[in-house]
Amino acid sequence: MAKHNLYTMPVANVYPHYIAKAERKGRTKTEVDEIIHWLTGYSQAELEALLGNGTSLETFFAKAPRLNPSRTLIKGLICGIRVEDIEEPIMREIRYLDKLVDELAKGKAMEKILWK
Repeated sequence: MAKHNLYTMPVANVYPHYIAKAERKGRTKTEVDEIIHWLTGYSQAELEALLGNGTSLETFFAKAPRLNPSRTLIKGLICGIRVEDIEEPIMREIRYLDKLVDELAKGKAMEKILWK
């Protein structure tokens, strides 16, 4: 089975969309970065390096230093699909990030988005 095109897309191609979505709703790049750090365990320096070197979404999640175990508590719809029902691991990780950024853009407090 062929890989989904989203897997090979560089993180740097989708990252600006996350930032733009958040900023349109009065949120910040710093908050998006905090979500990414919480979800993946990447430091700010690591994130910036990955954005600069063309790392694919698949590699970004596959090599994440510390996927947050609480991420499995993320529930709800994203793109009309229940996140918790996505079976393919990399797609589920991508959709977790999508869902968290959506929650940020909806105005939820960070304490309610990230279960620390």
